[in-house]
Amino acid sequence: MTLPIAIFILASAFATAALSGVFGMAGGLVLMGALALVLPVSAAFVTHGILQLVANGWRAILHRRHVRWDIVGWYALASLIAGVLVSLAAFAPSKPFLFLMLGLVPWLTWLPQGWLKLDAARPPQAFASGFLVTGLNLMAGVAGPLLDIFFVRTELTRHAIVATKAATQVFAHLAKILVYGTPLLLAGGDGRAADMPPLWLFALAIPLSMAGTWCGGLILEKMSDVNFKRWTRWIVTAVGVLYLIQAAQLLGGGA
Repeated sequence: MTLPIAIFILASAFATAALSGVFGMAGGLVLMGALALVLPVSAAFVTHGILQLVANGWRAILHRRHVRWDIVGWYALASLIAGVLVSLAAFAPSKPFLFLMLGLVPWLTWLPQGWLKLDAARPPQAFASGFLVTGLNLMAGVAGPLLDIFFVRTELTRHAIVATKAATQVFAHLAKILVYGTPLLLAGGDGRAADMPPLWLFALAIPLSMAGTWCGGLILEKMSDVNFKRWTRWIVTAVGVLYLIQAAQLLGGGA
């Protein structure tokens, strides 16, 4: 791995963790695209999973008093089931497909709230969110906007939303690490394991992710609930448009 790529990954880890610390999902979307630009798809999935696992886990710890653990429990059970099914299907997305999915996912934020009366505080819907969000996470690398649909109609405060979503995403990213990381380890002899960033990069990126999460938490304290929800939608939509453009370029170039 070259030094510019390593610096790019480290900077992305800090900046996107801060972004997620504020909005709860936008950072993961940006980080997945950044990693896919410089790494093979499977390595990008595993790297994204490790960094986001740390960022979300640390965010959940920082805001642990706001976490709704009943929601997390149902979500974790569904994540396990989704991970097993995707693993058995041996799904492996191409890079153009990945950017296409990354570009389409943000548009879920524009679905009229009246169409889907979902509430993650209800056990059946918490389970459904775990299954659907983890499944999409394993296909597109991220699924924050889909997860958000299950939280927009809850009575939770912005702190509870960020904290609970962070705790649930620990399981979604763990599933991603296991589903895509296990084949890399088992097939290490064919060179695919060498596509992963070196351990020293993770040793630097993990504390940077934690620092970014802490910085994002400071910004969150200054925002109102109204601004929090409005800015999230516009940020992820803008990122999605950029990913659709990237997907079109890759498809047009025969990538």
